[in-house]
Amino acid sequence: MREIITTNGIKIGKGHPCFIIAEIGINHNGDLEIARRLILEAAAAGCNAVKFQKRTPERCTPREEWDRMRDTPWGRMRYIDYRHKVEFDESAYREIDQFCRHLGIHWFASCWDEEAVDFIEQFDPILYKAASASLTDIALLKKMKATGKPLMLSTGMSTLDQIQRATDELGLDNVLIAHSTSAYPCPLEELNLRMMNTLMSLYPGNVIGYSGHETGLATTLAAVAMGASFVERHYTLDRAMWGSDQAASVEVEGMRRLVRDIRDIERALGDGVKRVYESEMGAMKRLRRNVEEQSLVSRAKSVPLNGHGCNFRSSVPRAERTSLCCGLFLNRCWLELSPDEDIVKDF
Repeated sequence: MREIITTNGIKIGKGHPCFIIAEIGINHNGDLEIARRLILEAAAAGCNAVKFQKRTPERCTPREEWDRMRDTPWGRMRYIDYRHKVEFDESAYREIDQFCRHLGIHWFASCWDEEAVDFIEQFDPILYKAASASLTDIALLKKMKATGKPLMLSTGMSTLDQIQRATDELGLDNVLIAHSTSAYPCPLEELNLRMMNTLMSLYPGNVIGYSGHETGLATTLAAVAMGASFVERHYTLDRAMWGSDQAASVEVEGMRRLVRDIRDIERALGDGVKRVYESEMGAMKRLRRNVEEQSLVSRAKSVPLNGHGCNFRSSVPRAERTSLCCGLFLNRCWLELSPDEDIVKDF
């Protein structure tokens, strides 16, 4: 069965509401107040979780890039210094953890190196996420899997062989798989949403979802209608803010609409069992022709009575005439009447 149950009892998978993740990532730009506002708005929108990214800059940045100068909102600085600038320390994550607990929204992180896993583990997250860029980093994947928490694998920038190798190395238990295309923003023709069907066929026992980097909401809603058990979208206060992920992110009002429309889709999908609803009965009575009854009436009117058709006096109401004719036909009643005798009584 496609279902993951986290250590605190959250159920993700078939038969459960879509698990909606607002990925803050590093869109906070190292500002805790921006992070707090994003968490607050995500909780108000009805998201199930927010997600951050955690790196140890010296482990994740190629050595030759450390001293490259870069223009940033804080001035021109070395790239390695910039990487530190957008990372939260333990104190900041303590505040994030407490704030999320207060609001009743879950949080977790994609960890980009083994030290980051050790750092995040102290906060007992509900699960871990492996970014698409980390799918081929088997040592890192195994580090996250070894925590015993569910592991979500994102599959952007990856071949089927690379996905297969990762799942072969990890095993399939406690693993969620997200279809993704790692372009920011992603062109519509490269989203390839039907790849979710392929993953569902290849991994019938695993929870399959969608991590989107497109602009707009319609395609993420389509992914839910196609069966995504979880969806993740980058999330920001303003797409014009500085940062590489901002342009492919959903703003606050967009996230509210996304959550609302996902829940509407879930209500509308139903269970696939055909039934006539009580709400249809009024329309059915008003609009449906009763073809069977009309056929009986037509046939009754043509029943011969001693060689003559039915003849009613005008004193017999129309409804009674129909009833009498139907009765005559259904009971196979043949009457012997004189040619000038009317049916007026004794019925």
